[in-house]
Amino acid sequence: QVQLVESGGGLVQAGGSLRLSCTASGRGFSNYAMGWFRQAPGREREFVAGISWNEIDTYYADSVAGRFTISRDNAKNTVYLQMNSLKLEDTAVYYCVGDPYIATLRKGDYDYGGQGTQVTVSS
Repeated sequence: QVQLVESGGGLVQAGGSLRLSCTASGRGFSNYAMGWFRQAPGREREFVAGISWNEIDTYYADSVAGRFTISRDNAKNTVYLQMNSLKLEDTAVYYCVGDPYIATLRKGDYDYGGQGTQVTVSS
């Protein structure tokens, strides 16, 4: 069993930056692909970024590519999402997720998910 706890959300002005962190407890973190999804009010949850267990492969939604960077530190059981050049439309609750397979994670089929952290971008 893996439990995920996100942190680092908050209020930021458009054009600013935030770094989200997700720390996992339990066994097997280093064997899992990890990722971030987000959900804005009135919208469906959407994939944001994903990283394979060995950090070799990373994936991004078109809407965040070039602005967001996902990374992980398996020694610390932590995955990060560096968000730069934030836009109003990035406002959402961001969820950390984990699954053995990056392919299924990207499709929204994952074994573990956190409670979410709110990111609000203001003008």
